[in-house]
Amino acid sequence: MAKIRVIIAKPGLDGHDRGAKVIARALRDAGMEVIYTGLRQTPVQIVTAALQEDADVIGLSILSGAHNHICPEVVRLLKEKGLDDVLVVVGGIIPDQDVSGLAAIGITGVFRPGTPMQEIVEFITRNVRTRASAV
Repeated sequence: MAKIRVIIAKPGLDGHDRGAKVIARALRDAGMEVIYTGLRQTPVQIVTAALQEDADVIGLSILSGAHNHICPEVVRLLKEKGLDDVLVVVGGIIPDQDVSGLAAIGITGVFRPGTPMQEIVEFITRNVRTRASAV
């Protein structure tokens, strides 16, 4: 079975990426192939990376409060590129009142500070549609 390929992206102007790196390491330790795109990525850059890397999952780390702008744009671009089967999860500072809006656009994996790494690994494993299962 093919490894789950995950893009970890740090969109927007937020320069704090410790959490993104911790998640990247935990997913790698769980057997996933992880590509970390670095700081200050635009939605276009993130979706382009997902296309180039044949990603199964995009993990967005957002602490800036820009999730209601960035997440819908990433989802829109994925659909535009025919990548609407890519699982999108988001981690960071996400207020309770914003979770239902994210779910409405297809982002059901919302992880806040303090979420156990195993919970994130299990969510991705349960919800991803890998290339192997798509063939």
